Amino acid sequence: MGSDLREVVGTPAPRYGPPDHLRGLVAAVRTTPATVLDDIKRAMTLAGFPDCLSRDAATILKINISWHHYMPACSTTPWQVDGVAQALLDEGWPADRIIPAQNSTVVVDPKVGSERNHLVAPARKHGLEFVWLYDKDKVEWVRYKPAAEMLVLEKIFGSQGINIPAAMMGCNAIHLPTVKTHVFTTTTGAMKNAFGGLLDLNRHWTHAHIHETLVDLLKIQYEIHPGLFAVMDGTIAGSGPGPRCMEPHVKNVIFASADQVAIDALAAHVMGFDPLRLGFIRLAHENGLGVGDPREINVVGDVDIAKEDWGFTVGDTFASRGQKAIYHGPLKPLEHCLLRTCIVPWSYMASRIYHDAFWFPMKGSRRARRILDTTGWGELFKSYA
Repeated sequence: MGSDLREVVGTPAPRYGPPDHLRGLVAAVRTTPATVLDDIKRAMTLAGFPDCLSRDAATILKINISWHHYMPACSTTPWQVDGVAQALLDEGWPADRIIPAQNSTVVVDPKVGSERNHLVAPARKHGLEFVWLYDKDKVEWVRYKPAAEMLVLEKIFGSQGINIPAAMMGCNAIHLPTVKTHVFTTTTGAMKNAFGGLLDLNRHWTHAHIHETLVDLLKIQYEIHPGLFAVMDGTIAGSGPGPRCMEPHVKNVIFASADQVAIDALAAHVMGFDPLRLGFIRLAHENGLGVGDPREINVVGDVDIAKEDWGFTVGDTFASRGQKAIYHGPLKPLEHCLLRTCIVPWSYMASRIYHDAFWFPMKGSRRARRILDTTGWGELFKSYA
């Protein structure tokens, strides 16, 4: 983006972290297709919503569309949007102050993804209108100067600045991630969900320093959002080289928290990973942005969920091995040339060919069809068509 963007200087947040009484508090609730809307509200209530949200501000529902195909566990579920919107409406939020929002990526079409993932129906049910953050004709972007000390973002973007959508500023944000693994961060959840909302299309520049980037983005969120919350869907969770090429597993759980670090840590823990060995969780914990040590997390609701170990793994695909070779391996000296110059469209094309032309037709579509045809969640998903 050009240098003519309006510059906004951030003011220090009252606190860089959740409210003290909600710090480290995570609700874990078992659910079924028949009860999921009530269970989402129960989880949100147990986790202290709406104590952490400003009544004077609009509320962004930061959806996650990781693919324009329906791949179970990959993207925000329709019942997440439905349940969270209903909970807000029940608490008195007007529909025109509840805003589902999503940015674009260079390899995923979010509008197509919102339709194929059946997010349009629950939004229409509650009278909500999507805001597409990448639509520069309707959404202003600004050059943001954080008040907090950044670990890497100011170094990475340099003179171009940290560009964020003005539509996110001054609004509460409720993140709607799913429980899944990720080839770059091992797991992905509430903290990673901001990555697809606050940064522009050149955010792939940060992949070599993704853990520090997520910590920087959490600091920025506490400066620009008066309230921050997350509802994570683990009805179907994903194991393998996420966020797309995964094996879906029915797990029937919902997590909710005002502590973005704690909810990610608990999800990582039940997936079978040590949260403090994941860079973004450890750094956020050390920076006081939330609770990353599972021994310090206060789990409420169906507390036995915290004792589970799903044994998930990550692994790599042909595409992710190539990316890692550029970001961390023998192709590192060529990173700038390959990913920050006019030849960068080669990488977009390579990703689309692998994921859309090969992996999904050969593997992903069968895994999605199995969930759709043999589970109650598949039947519920189809009901939102």
